[in-house]
Amino acid sequence: MDSRVTNLPFYKEASFTPHWLESGSEAQKTFHQIPAFSLTNQEGETITEATFKDKIYVTDFFFTTCPGICPKMTANMNILQQEFKTDAEILLLSHSVTPEIDSVSVLKSYAENKGIESNKWHLVTGERSQIYDLGRNHYFVEEDLGETKTNDDFLHTENFVLIDKNRQIRGIYNGLNKTAVQQLIADIKTLQLEN
Repeated sequence: MDSRVTNLPFYKEASFTPHWLESGSEAQKTFHQIPAFSLTNQEGETITEATFKDKIYVTDFFFTTCPGICPKMTANMNILQQEFKTDAEILLLSHSVTPEIDSVSVLKSYAENKGIESNKWHLVTGERSQIYDLGRNHYFVEEDLGETKTNDDFLHTENFVLIDKNRQIRGIYNGLNKTAVQQLIADIKTLQLEN
């Protein structure tokens, strides 16, 4: 499958309206970026935005005890892990939305059960408020536009978000849909040609 475009658009809010920006332009440099963060992965290592320096990454939000969509999302994320297994430029990042349950040891055994490779795919836990803020206000993974959510409201989404080397959003995909995952693979390859 080919990418639909030679350059991917940029996104900055929950409606996912595409913005076509010239790479390296002032507009691109000042466009929405994922902020600094600090979380802990399944190995107990601190994972920050610096972990993803000069990397393209795909992120999602899940929880280990989820009976519904998460196993399918994990299986589809695994397709990405296999596709880019030997490509050090591509990383995966899954945030737990129940960090109070998903401790490092819980994430570690989940990773082992699912064949997740720690150097490629970070499962992270941390402060619930930080994870929810990232998901809702920076990755825009929830579709309930205009509906104000509180921290008590559960964050549950099937979206995968594609982030470029400048920590800017370049695509959103339905993580349950195999065709969307194939499109994501094509778009990652398009993004790799940018730099």
